[in-house]
Amino acid sequence: MTAQNQNETQAQRPRVWVAIIPRAIFAAIGALFWQGLGAGDPSKLPSALIGKAAPDVALPPLDNLAGPGGAVPGIDPAAFRGAVTIVNVWASWCIPCHEEAPLFLKVAQDKRIRVVGVNYKDQPDKALNFLKRYGNPFAAVGVDASGRAGIEWGVYGVPETFVVGRDGKIAYKLVGPLTPDNIDRVLRPEIDKALARG
Repeated sequence: MTAQNQNETQAQRPRVWVAIIPRAIFAAIGALFWQGLGAGDPSKLPSALIGKAAPDVALPPLDNLAGPGGAVPGIDPAAFRGAVTIVNVWASWCIPCHEEAPLFLKVAQDKRIRVVGVNYKDQPDKALNFLKRYGNPFAAVGVDASGRAGIEWGVYGVPETFVVGRDGKIAYKLVGPLTPDNIDRVLRPEIDKALARG
């Protein structure tokens, strides 16, 4: 190696480090952020609302939605007190909502709880067709056309499911769709805990 080649190689080394160091720092920060969000599992995103009262947001009913007892009502926040309530935020345009819809029919068979839905930024006719296609597990369906209620509930995206205790406080939040696994492993134990609190 000539002296000139050696000098050129040494001159290039600092430039290589200038390129590598910022990338390494960025990768380390990204890894910490990823780990802080539950290692990429969206269902582990934290909720500042756990232990706080469910938002005091009344929502109008989905027009023309009928149930066994007549028209299905909208959401009245006062109805959260006295019953363990499962609140599902859903939309007809949400692909995972189609996957979880049949599972909510099974969850709603548990007579110890009340299941309600928040129809999020949806078109009413499409929401009605969704519930006709899969069946309606909801005792009440509130329409959140603007997404304002979703903000109050701290919704990251749909679907999301909340367990609200008899005291009207949010006990648990599940981000992402229900699956047979997380119903048995996560949702049912959270429902049982909320029921045990009395």
